[in-house]
Amino acid sequence: MTTEEFVKAFHDEKQDFLKEYLSENSETEVGQLIKSLKLTDEQNGIMKKVLDSSFKDIFYSILLGLDGSASIGGIQEMYDLKDENGNQLSGNIESYAFKYFQEKLQRRN
Repeated sequence: MTTEEFVKAFHDEKQDFLKEYLSENSETEVGQLIKSLKLTDEQNGIMKKVLDSSFKDIFYSILLGLDGSASIGGIQEMYDLKDENGNQLSGNIESYAFKYFQEKLQRRN
């Protein structure tokens, strides 16, 4: 796995969480809680934005923390990440995280 594939997998996971939580047939606790709110279409749109923004912040922060560019729990250090084949994943995580989690946001604004 390359560093970019690693970061993209986090982005894909974020998208999967968002899709599952907002699904009409979600079996997750979060999905059920959202469904119990009986939101209007407009409120559902706001909920989607809240969750998407929250997930973006969380995943982006974790990736930067693993890369040593941000702290995790107040501790900032670079971690030595390797996949099961011994391929090094550290080093460019920050730039790929920016590409997948921030660049699209900046283009929208």
